[in-house]
Amino acid sequence: MAVIDSTRPLNASTGFGGFFARVLGAVSAWNERRTTRNALSQLSDRELDDIGLARGDIDAIARQV
Repeated sequence: MAVIDSTRPLNASTGFGGFFARVLGAVSAWNERRTTRNALSQLSDRELDDIGLARGDIDAIARQV
C-alpha cells in the first residue's frame, strides 16, 4: 500500500512552478517599469514640472515601480 506524506505544505518558491512564478514576476516587473518610463517620457517638460519631476528623474521613478 502506498503512503503519501501530506504533512509538508506545498511551497510555491521551489521546483519548476516556483521557477516559472519567479520568471513571470520578473517579466511583469520589467514591463511595468517599461510602461511607466514610456508614459513619463511622452510628457513635456512643463507637464513633468507640474507633477514635480524633471526629465532626469524618469529612470529613478521607473526603478521604484
